Amino acid sequence: MNNRIIVSAAGSGKTTFLVNQALKLKNESVLITTYTEANESEIKQKIYEIHGCIPSNITVMTWFSFLLKHGVRPYQDALETELSDKMIGFYLTNRKSGHRYGTVYWGESDFYKYFFNPQLKIYSDKVSKFILRINDETNNQVFKRIGLIFENIFIDEVQDLVGYDYDLLHHLFKLPISVLLVGDPRQVTYLTHPTSKYPKYRYGKLIEFIRDKINTKEIVCEVDTDTLKVSHRNNNKTCDYSSLLYPELPAIVACECCRDDLVAHQGLYMVKPSDLDVYLERFNPIQIRWNKNTPISKKTFAINMGKSKGLTFDRTLLYPTEKMINWIRDNSFKLKNETKAKFYVALTRARYSTAIVLNYKETEEFRGLQKYSPGGYNE
Repeated sequence: MNNRIIVSAAGSGKTTFLVNQALKLKNESVLITTYTEANESEIKQKIYEIHGCIPSNITVMTWFSFLLKHGVRPYQDALETELSDKMIGFYLTNRKSGHRYGTVYWGESDFYKYFFNPQLKIYSDKVSKFILRINDETNNQVFKRIGLIFENIFIDEVQDLVGYDYDLLHHLFKLPISVLLVGDPRQVTYLTHPTSKYPKYRYGKLIEFIRDKINTKEIVCEVDTDTLKVSHRNNNKTCDYSSLLYPELPAIVACECCRDDLVAHQGLYMVKPSDLDVYLERFNPIQIRWNKNTPISKKTFAINMGKSKGLTFDRTLLYPTEKMINWIRDNSFKLKNETKAKFYVALTRARYSTAIVLNYKETEEFRGLQKYSPGGYNE
């Protein structure tokens, strides 16, 4: 099969896997694309570490850079001839674009105001739709051209894609090239754009979209849940506990070869606020919070949950939100998608220990968590 999506676990080494797959294709053109600039830099750095340089047959760029260079600009005058000699820029927005007044937005009949800001920068939430309209107008020339340039397209952090991006993937799957998607549907802390299209499949439901809307006798995208299911970062207790957040997905497995059993204080712990200073002094964990408004200690470094995605630390200490605390006390409590994803990300950053700040009662019991006591057996 030419098309495959790999469901990865946190700490499974997906960036290394993608890079190694690309480096094997010495005589074929490869595009590696991903949503964030941070992940683009990480991919490039991994290629440098493994190979020393980026080979001429491999192109690494962000998702929006790819869409602009190979989707928007080659045929930009197909919809409006006046655009033939214009330079279309890019405007990143995290909200619905094309605001007119009040609750009214410009419609597609107002072409320029719908797709562009006054400086002729295309809105990020309209890029994919713009490309699809061009492709329809040019009899599929946009994707035919892409298929002639790249024999392989790898998309990292594919869980960030949404809405009209899914339609772009559908077109890529039809090409006589290899398309490899890699991502963790549990880590949807960002979305490429706000959209009301395909609401059922937002927040990591790409696999369901592929099964429902794409896979046919003519087009097949293989779903692989085995290749990257092992975490090389987290221990068994962390894998088991974080998997509880997404029972519908295969449980994460800890790599036994990566474990150092000689290191003390491993696993997941509950820390009372009254013991916080002692714990920070003893273990020096990275503090992970919801945002900068969360009250924390000044004793160690802190990072927001969303920003911690992709990072690895020896030890972490989490400040859960009220809703997260509800789930900690009752694992059947329904969390909103963003909250659940950020909690999962925060839980899976540490190699050795993850502590959660909670003022619990001694009579309370928590599934998968130990109670920390200064000077006790779990020191």
